[in-house]
Amino acid sequence: MHIHVLGSAAGGGFPQWNCNCFNCDGLRKGTIKATKRTQSSICVSGDGVNWVLFNTSPDVLQQIQDFAPLQPGRAIRDSGIVGIVLIDAQIDHTTGLLMLREGQVKREIYCTDMVYQDLTTGNPLLNILGHYCGINRHDVPLDGTTSFEVPGAANLRFTAVALKSAAPPYSPHRNNPHPGDTIGVLIEDTKTGKKAWYSPGLGEIEPHLPPFFEQADCIMVDGTFWTNTEMIDMGLMTKKARDIGHNPQSGEAGMMEVLSAYPKARKVLIHINNTNPILREDSAERAELTRHGIEVAYDGMDIIL
Repeated sequence: MHIHVLGSAAGGGFPQWNCNCFNCDGLRKGTIKATKRTQSSICVSGDGVNWVLFNTSPDVLQQIQDFAPLQPGRAIRDSGIVGIVLIDAQIDHTTGLLMLREGQVKREIYCTDMVYQDLTTGNPLLNILGHYCGINRHDVPLDGTTSFEVPGAANLRFTAVALKSAAPPYSPHRNNPHPGDTIGVLIEDTKTGKKAWYSPGLGEIEPHLPPFFEQADCIMVDGTFWTNTEMIDMGLMTKKARDIGHNPQSGEAGMMEVLSAYPKARKVLIHINNTNPILREDSAERAELTRHGIEVAYDGMDIIL
């Protein structure tokens, strides 16, 4: 299995266009040791030729330009992308669909009923694509036992589970969370038996999640915030990290504590907010992650299992 990180930042990227926090200002001025990042997305392949795209960020065109296997190479108009799995309906994970509108081949979209509802009502991206390339929508089962495959994606099998999280602001059920608003996915290479867990949005470690972590050779999880009050402390928001669906790295029941229970798995944080000190490669927080055997994803990172 080949996992390629197309983008590793949270919504807005790094630096964020309207942010003058220490990290963003420092990156622009070159006064901190850090690397720019686009908004989070990965692609996965079992044969190195055909790829499943997880989420389509607003930066998807640049991400495709930066990764040759996704580019046309077999016909005058084609792509290495054989399917798109949507983790949620958030803007930073779906807006890129509009950038993939060209052509006559329908986009193969895998998403839950809740995500499909949001993207055909509150933010009708899928309806808009119907006027261009069109889509074939495939349901994603959420029972944690029923797997699905993407035709053309050799040797790959996917198993999804619902995660607690709030739907986007434009969702018809914004204030009434439903199973399927956000999912985590276990990705299995049926040829090698290797498995990876992917959940860029993860508000808490629910009881049904540890068995999936235990299976995984690589755990790629939410790395949005360092502390639960990060945005409050900076005067940028009135809600805590967990209130908006992101389990912080530090503190009681934080990601460092959770991931320490899985010493054999490769552990990678993705979807990193521009305010998070772990973006600074020489920060004390980054060093603490390293001591816990946890990596920080970056654009262009390759993971081979």
